Amino acid sequence: MTQHPVDAPQFYLTAPSNCPYLPGRQERKVFTHLVGIRAGGLNDVLTQGGFRRSQNIAYRPACDGCRACVSVRIRVDDFLWTKSFRRNLRINQDLIGLEQGPMPTSEQYSLFRRYLDARHFDGGMADMTVLDFSMMIEDTHVDTMVVEYRLRGPDSGISGRGRGPVMAAALTDVLSDGLSMVYSFYDPEIEGRGLGTFMILDHVRRARRRGLPYVYLGYWVEGARKMDYKRRFAPQEHLQPQGWVIPEPPMEGGEED
Repeated sequence: MTQHPVDAPQFYLTAPSNCPYLPGRQERKVFTHLVGIRAGGLNDVLTQGGFRRSQNIAYRPACDGCRACVSVRIRVDDFLWTKSFRRNLRINQDLIGLEQGPMPTSEQYSLFRRYLDARHFDGGMADMTVLDFSMMIEDTHVDTMVVEYRLRGPDSGISGRGRGPVMAAALTDVLSDGLSMVYSFYDPEIEGRGLGTFMILDHVRRARRRGLPYVYLGYWVEGARKMDYKRRFAPQEHLQPQGWVIPEPPMEGGEED
């Protein structure tokens, strides 16, 4: 009889449900659990294969007759620092990001709640409670962190502490070949800073300092306006049946403020 290791992943398929990106379509997901001592390595392999993580679950779209969800990752070493991106960094040079362990705080949840209510009040996460948020952050068996962004304090340097309230935060997995931005959120009342864009740019810098070649942005869906901004970060690679490929030059996408 064949012996299987107890921590070998088993994959499951969800029932069809309404697609959150393309009206009139149905979605299904294939998923597995990320638990045990091999969770980190499995998360690496699955992310490189187009999966995303949510708590201790890794999932990927598996929709009948549809391949609209495309996994996207930024190439760090030859990233194109456009004038718009450099301007964003100048505007936000008074911010500093502190890397912390997966430990949720009431301040983070308050910011998260304001962000959802203002930007995604009709989305699938709109009803998340403080307990749901805590589980999103701390229910993990992989190498992950929360990057909190605050105003730069006196003599902060690159790794010093900030001051004032949290203005933005990103839940980020540390992989063998990059940083995977699991979820990010920011103060919706702060205008003119482009905080969503800034967090991605900052992760490009963080990946470069760590010697990691990629920043994973999750899925891009052509025709989904809320995802247009991802195409601005070039060069990037898209996961296709033949592997990771560089797509055609991106069209101008929307700004994520």
